[in-house]
Amino acid sequence: MRESLAIGAVTALLMTLTLGARQTPVAPAGGPGRGQGAGVVISGPRDAYPPRPPSDPAALERGQAIYSVNCGFCHGADTRGGDSGPSLLRSSIVLDDQRGELIAPVVQNGRVDRGMPKFSLTDGQVADLSAYLHSFRAAGYDPSRNAPPSIVVGDARAGQTYFSAKCASCHSVTGDLKGFASTIADPRTLQQTWLMPGSGGRGANPLPIPVPPTTVTVTLPSGEKSVGELQRLDDFVVSFIQRDGTFRSFRRNGDTPRVDVHDPLQAHKDMLPSYADSDIHNVTAYLTTLK
Repeated sequence: MRESLAIGAVTALLMTLTLGARQTPVAPAGGPGRGQGAGVVISGPRDAYPPRPPSDPAALERGQAIYSVNCGFCHGADTRGGDSGPSLLRSSIVLDDQRGELIAPVVQNGRVDRGMPKFSLTDGQVADLSAYLHSFRAAGYDPSRNAPPSIVVGDARAGQTYFSAKCASCHSVTGDLKGFASTIADPRTLQQTWLMPGSGGRGANPLPIPVPPTTVTVTLPSGEKSVGELQRLDDFVVSFIQRDGTFRSFRRNGDTPRVDVHDPLQAHKDMLPSYADSDIHNVTAYLTTLK
């Protein structure tokens, strides 16, 4: 008998705690102090990714253009990540950001140690970019953002003209790009690769075009120079690995020591802000013809 009472008491306590965790007291209709007691509402599970109010259509259009030129080749057209960049859809920075205040430091300063360059965007441009990123649904899939069956929608002749004017000084269709389309059959990977060489591989898959690592030359006040593969660079420290495998790290104080970065992809990164959507589509269409 006592055991049954004890079990009943524990059961009642658990029910009380459970209901207490799910019930929220609210004032009765008519406002506080009126009626004959507080009402109770049963609250459902908290939405981890609550929808945001719609943004200004003009800001969304500007943000989409900024994202397409500067971000899409790494983070994917739908912000779900690409072959080289992580997904932004559930990034804590993007989710906690409101109007670009958290995104701006990352975009404007870059993350060189992770392969992300800095972009010369104004706070207003970052706000537009933020509005566009927030337009994607973090919970569930937005069917309106489905990728097209093919991204080869540009004008190959216009792409050839653009290539001759902007790219031919460094690349040759009979040299380093001979058989480019045959080497990289997937048009999406091909497009990402020419935009940023070395970014087309994922996981254990080899990169379509190997790119030498970014190196750095550190010159001490004494004149001594050290060269190695860059590991980390910010306002406070520079770290690198020398050819013999020695890891070196120096504290930075302004311009001391002097740091010269040698990025083999700098020319490609410098061109990213200049591309129009039509340029990207046209050059991709042209490169697919290089069998």
